[in-house]
Amino acid sequence: MTTEAANTDKIIKRIAVLTSGGDAPGMNAAVRSVVRTAITEGIEVFGVDRGYKGLINKDFHKMTMNSVSDIINSGGTVLFTARSKEFETEEGMQKAIENMRELGIEALVVIGGDGSYRGANDLVKRGFPCVCLPGTIDNDISSTDYTIGFDTALNTAIDMIDRIRDSAQSHDRCFVVEVMGRRAGYLALRTAIGAGATDVLVPERIENIEASIESVCEKIRDGVAIGKNHFIIIVAEGVSKMYEGGADRIAKVIESKTGVETRADILGYSQRGGRPTGQDRVNATRMGYYAAKLLSNGVVNRVVSMDNDVVIDIDIEKAIQAKKPFEADLFDMVKQVSV
Repeated sequence: MTTEAANTDKIIKRIAVLTSGGDAPGMNAAVRSVVRTAITEGIEVFGVDRGYKGLINKDFHKMTMNSVSDIINSGGTVLFTARSKEFETEEGMQKAIENMRELGIEALVVIGGDGSYRGANDLVKRGFPCVCLPGTIDNDISSTDYTIGFDTALNTAIDMIDRIRDSAQSHDRCFVVEVMGRRAGYLALRTAIGAGATDVLVPERIENIEASIESVCEKIRDGVAIGKNHFIIIVAEGVSKMYEGGADRIAKVIESKTGVETRADILGYSQRGGRPTGQDRVNATRMGYYAAKLLSNGVVNRVVSMDNDVVIDIDIEKAIQAKKPFEADLFDMVKQVSV
């Protein structure tokens, strides 16, 4: 564990755990690990239903070893999740802190994405200790190589695209497949690699949307010239939102420019669901265990992260300010190995 972490002045005996933002497969494995490790360390654990909204509404319940039985293999989150506009206000944050202190809760574990981290940091700034775990299918949290739920979403997307390819082959079609990723293309990029897509459009590499689509069309024309008769184009959600008409319009433009019959398919929320993969279960358990161990040692205001498959912890403020580099090498690879 990192030695520069902030330590509390007293032994932590009671904590709460919540999941926030978009649900991600593996969140339940993380909750299970936090609860069981903390209880083993002599810490009482309360679950908070519906994220920060639950802090304000006092949706607390005591968790036990048995209360997290048989959840490691389930998708979604047993603690539920919700957005909370009220928590974004000073009054809402103070109410959340007051409710936790009233129950004797001394620290909070937050499992979620970048917005959830910022909510936790707001509590830290107001004197309430937190530890965060990265839970999002987008893998866009700057302070970690890996986020809980990403591997499951990736495998789900690849499996669905394998099925779409059957139709593409049967009808000599091109499919424009939109995957999640409103602000980042990490999921789209790795899906393109795993599915053997012809090309990929990600927000990090769009300077001129029309030029980018023309580049895709050129790739398709090159494929037709060597006898290829079906194509898969992966588009990140964020790119679709840049282009009026979204994936459907991109498909129409590609068809008009290449003469290849083209359809759009939006995978949508199905990418969030399903049983977590082995990797998500294992890493979520590792991270949850590490978070609970931090708290048992009085270490707070940290973000649990993964660095080259090693679990580490980082100061929450530094983690939020960090910038995650785009995987340019993988993007260049797609351009070369796909047709």
